[in-house]
Amino acid sequence: MVNFLIFGPPGSGKGTQSVRLAEKFNLIHLSTGDMLRAEITAGTELGKKMSLIMSKGELVPDEVVIEMIAYKIDNSKGSAGFLFDGFPRTVAQTIALEKMLNVRGMKIDSMLVLDVDHDELVKRLIARAELSGRPDDKDPAVIENRIDVYKEKTEPIINYCREKGIYQPVKGMGTIEDIFKRLADQMKELI
Repeated sequence: MVNFLIFGPPGSGKGTQSVRLAEKFNLIHLSTGDMLRAEITAGTELGKKMSLIMSKGELVPDEVVIEMIAYKIDNSKGSAGFLFDGFPRTVAQTIALEKMLNVRGMKIDSMLVLDVDHDELVKRLIARAELSGRPDDKDPAVIENRIDVYKEKTEPIINYCREKGIYQPVKGMGTIEDIFKRLADQMKELI
């Protein structure tokens, strides 16, 4: 099994690309936000535990998120691997993910990072706000804060993955098709 992390700042297109790449390469797309919501909606034991935590306004602990991912991996068959979309978010989460994967004879094979110019990110987020009605994508101050938080939290992960030799920058400018082709070309080398 081959496991990819896909990263990029808000507006980089990682969500759009993740779905397409997972389909092309027979990977399971793991978006922890989607997974959290699905567990809660399904009323699973894990979902009940997370709902209780979130109802108090607290963040779901790393070990619970890792447990949820482990369950998904253990119960997924017939795929070439996994595509982690926007997770992990800290070096500690990266290390925990690696440990969980190692126990299963797996590893993180590549961290694909979409590199997009700052002005383009802002333009994309504002355009997305028009289409989706997301108020957090309309306010320039909120956009700047989200980009800053991404840089603050992700830079250490990028350096961590660079030291392990799995960091792969990918030009995130151009059309959706252009970006998809660049990502797919990087992934083909490992699949």
